Amino acid sequence: MLAAQAGDMRAYERLLREIAPKLRQMVRKRRQFFTAEEVEDLVQEILLSIHAVRATYDPNRPFMPWLSTIAHNRLVDSARRFYRGKSNEVQMDELPVTFADDWTNTENEEYRDPEELTIAIKSLPEGQRKAIEMLKLREMSLKEAAAASGTSIGALKISIHRAVLNLRKALNKE
Repeated sequence: MLAAQAGDMRAYERLLREIAPKLRQMVRKRRQFFTAEEVEDLVQEILLSIHAVRATYDPNRPFMPWLSTIAHNRLVDSARRFYRGKSNEVQMDELPVTFADDWTNTENEEYRDPEELTIAIKSLPEGQRKAIEMLKLREMSLKEAAAASGTSIGALKISIHRAVLNLRKALNKE
């Protein structure tokens, strides 16, 4: 490590080659449930950390405790990531795909009667009706609709939200 710190690239390559098997052994011992790929990923992460902090090694102190501390810190980080991910995951037996399974598409908002929809749109307050016409029927962008109507984008968003709620109420009175 002392030669590597002095800029000897061959010594640095040799150092990395020699410590990699020791790191693999250390990771396998502490993470017995890891696959070979996960072990290798963690070893590479440790090697990157060593590369990043190699200047902090004090040649007057033993090398292995310094190396073990870096490896330990990466193992702890790995455990935190693992448990953080597991705490947010929900195990499911089978996840239906909405576009493949008919039974998953049960809440499809399909209007069976276009005339009923036209009547419901005409019954909306003027601002909501114009918002629906511009944004949903003519498919204008919010920016275009705001410029055409002379209202702000925020006001259009509120109008479209209220219009959709009112349309749902009007069309679901069956």
